[in-house]
Amino acid sequence: MQKFLKRAGIVLGVLVGLMLLSLAVIYSRTQARLTRVYELPEGTVPIPVDSASVERGKHIFQFRGCEACHSEGGFIDLPEAGRAPDSHLNLPSQDIPHMEGNIYLDDPAVGLVVASNLTSGRGGVAGDYTDQGWVHAIRHGIRADGTPLLFMPSTEFYFLSDEDLGAVIAYIKSAPPVDHELPVSTVSWTGRVVMTLVPAITFIPAELIPHMAARPVAPQAGITPEYGEYLTYSCKVCHGPTMSGGPIPGFPSSWPPALNLTFGAGSSLPSWSEADFMSTIRTGVTPDGRELRLRYMPWTSYRFMSDDELKAVWVYLQSLPSLEYGKR
Repeated sequence: MQKFLKRAGIVLGVLVGLMLLSLAVIYSRTQARLTRVYELPEGTVPIPVDSASVERGKHIFQFRGCEACHSEGGFIDLPEAGRAPDSHLNLPSQDIPHMEGNIYLDDPAVGLVVASNLTSGRGGVAGDYTDQGWVHAIRHGIRADGTPLLFMPSTEFYFLSDEDLGAVIAYIKSAPPVDHELPVSTVSWTGRVVMTLVPAITFIPAELIPHMAARPVAPQAGITPEYGEYLTYSCKVCHGPTMSGGPIPGFPSSWPPALNLTFGAGSSLPSWSEADFMSTIRTGVTPDGRELRLRYMPWTSYRFMSDDELKAVWVYLQSLPSLEYGKR
């Protein structure tokens, strides 16, 4: 019996040692990625100061989802979502900038996802950024000290034209100071393990951006598939590069799979008209009466798109190859 217990103790000690060694390796590797200092291209983006550009920046900030994340309580499931968006939803006022920050997600499987207070008030980050710093943060997902931002979806903002990005920064700089102190984003231990064991999943978007490569040229605005794609890069985060939907890599298991936005099998879009699509985005209610769940489908951001922008998105969706559901 003593020999058995001794051997069991040795085995247990070895297993504990291996586990501690594995955790140390995981922490060391992920910490190196979290504290890496990135080299970024030189060059500046002109920041306009005229009121029309600031208003254009506000429009982009709203429909690209920036306000929904950085507005306190942005993504919340609200009762009867979509029935009368301007009359009953407790949405932020459209008359003033909303950049006070928000705890977007707190899930042990991922970590703490915090959208920063972008103003110059107490707890805000505006004082840390120059104009070039804002460019690095939004387009490249990089902090003022050169280290990567966690969870910041710069993989979609990377494609913004200089004109659109400059307008967004002008709008951010126009915000009055708001005192709102927030914790910083962190990756949980489970998240660190996932990042280490599954190379395709990262919570550091900067790792996915070709920082030093020649940037793609943004298409001219118009009701075209090209401009529709330009307007919908954020949709690919959930619906996948092919827009055919399916389970979302790296998201908590509680999140529902994304729907198929092509006209392939398993998609509802073939039965929709352009008017149906526009009405769904404006109201959060599909043609068959289903309500979009705001926490998972941020229609209250996309509703800020103009008619022509929504028409461009519809043309783009129609142009996609018809794929079966989940062919990400």
